[in-house]
Amino acid sequence: MPTVSAHAAVTLAAHVDHVFGLMGNGNAYFLDALARQTSATFTAVRHEAGAVVAADAYHRASGRLAAATATYGAGFTNTLTALAEAVQAHVPLVLVVGDEPTSGPRPWDVDQIALASAVGARTYTVGRADAAATTLIAVEHALTYRVPTVLAIPYDVAAADAGPVPDVAGPRLPAPLPAQGGFARAAVREIADALASARRPLLLAGRGAWLSGAGATLGAVADATGALTVTTALGRGVFPRPEFDLGVAGGFGAQGAMELVRQADVALVVGASLNQFTMRFGELFAPGTRVLQVDVAPAATHPHVGGYVRGDAAGVAADVLAALDGAHPSGWRESVDVAAARRYDPGEPVAPDGRLDPRSAAARLAELLPADRVVVSDGGHFLAWANMYWPVAAPDRLLMVGTAYQAIGLGFASVPGAALARPDATVVLTTGDGGGLMALADLESAVRVAGGRGMAVVWNDAAYGAEIHVYGRQGLAREPMLIPGVDFAGLATAAGAQGVTVRSLADLDVLARWSARPPAQRPFLLLDLQVSPAVVAPYQEEIVRANAANAAHLGHAASTANALDAARAVPVPAAPGR
Repeated sequence: MPTVSAHAAVTLAAHVDHVFGLMGNGNAYFLDALARQTSATFTAVRHEAGAVVAADAYHRASGRLAAATATYGAGFTNTLTALAEAVQAHVPLVLVVGDEPTSGPRPWDVDQIALASAVGARTYTVGRADAAATTLIAVEHALTYRVPTVLAIPYDVAAADAGPVPDVAGPRLPAPLPAQGGFARAAVREIADALASARRPLLLAGRGAWLSGAGATLGAVADATGALTVTTALGRGVFPRPEFDLGVAGGFGAQGAMELVRQADVALVVGASLNQFTMRFGELFAPGTRVLQVDVAPAATHPHVGGYVRGDAAGVAADVLAALDGAHPSGWRESVDVAAARRYDPGEPVAPDGRLDPRSAAARLAELLPADRVVVSDGGHFLAWANMYWPVAAPDRLLMVGTAYQAIGLGFASVPGAALARPDATVVLTTGDGGGLMALADLESAVRVAGGRGMAVVWNDAAYGAEIHVYGRQGLAREPMLIPGVDFAGLATAAGAQGVTVRSLADLDVLARWSARPPAQRPFLLLDLQVSPAVVAPYQEEIVRANAANAAHLGHAASTANALDAARAVPVPAAPGR
């Protein structure tokens, strides 16, 4: 008879085609049923965090739901950082885990429901009579709210007979959120009028615009108004006219492009949350710019927004385009040299310390990388180089797994998910030495799954770069920020890849030779770039300036408060009850 685990596996496999994970006591029967009774593919990784990361990357690259699985206890707790990242990044996936018996916890069990809830994930626990229905609810919740869910299988029911697997209806998903009501219609009209009358209109789109399929319509809005366009880091490639696109807004943007953004008199923001990095800590737009926003959030997401419409990006964009009927383009975008504005500092072949300048290395890599590529990025100081110098064709061709939760060490495990989601593309991982060491367990997974369709660029500066540039400048002890030299090329070779140490731009020519070979006839390639820690990414300089400004503001506020307290001779009261 089919088991409870089989009910979960068969129901889940109706909605996913890939499951990533490790086998353990808590999920052994689930994986057995998945292999024997479904057509879903299981891909093993070497660390439980890697299971969630791979499923996360699979979704970001394909748009399809994926699943991860781990055992109970230590297996589950190993997933928490990756699970938190998926929650923060609004990635729908289902994590199937073992859990404590229904009779109560054993000495090695922990409160997994509480732990999942602490990072924002809801848990659904299957029983003997409802495993299929509960699995469907977990799938529906993940897809409806664009979050990961945890599907728990108690240890004592995992192998219990549950009868034939029932036919379960598919998940019911909500329709795109329309902009309804008189206020919304008036706001759409206001947006159209503002864009039509603007002398220097600008459109800024984020990942939300891509997910809703608004790219083509927003391109038509830009054509109708003569607007320049710009995107968030996760929205790169969403606009159809690259000749009028300024690239990435925020610290990854070119200086000339950001100066043009500040010239805009009207800016329409679509599907972008306007976080502090996109907004350059409040400096993206000039004072006086009229900022209008379209999003599904309950209210505007930044205080600089002066007009807001809540609704699906594609639907509202279509409404705005219809309201622009008869509008005349401003002519602004034809009057500026967009290509010149988007140029980045080319750097020098070698930095003063004798190591590679990461800017020139990134620019040379952009010339050599396969055109049909998916870039997956770990977190860390280095992530600027790929975002600044490597073009991507669409938002689903750049996956930044880890940045939502500001985590590092999720890079190598991203490669299997991206490789299986995009089997015809080359997956290019960009990672640092600190994150690379943290993720080392799944170097083998990347090499095994991607093979000749995968490569990694390790920006090896023998340091935790972000800490060096923030806290090193403050005079804090540098020793905890340093990493002894690590031979990543040797580690890659040991895992079955081709590892190459890169100390000069000429050493990068190996990539041209590798790219010329058919994927089936070449191994995974890892380039160990010996880069200088002295070259600071512009976005990191913005963070340093913002931190200094905040510190000065707090210091001034504290000084003012102390002066007032002294003048009034009134002590600051303690909280009641203390």
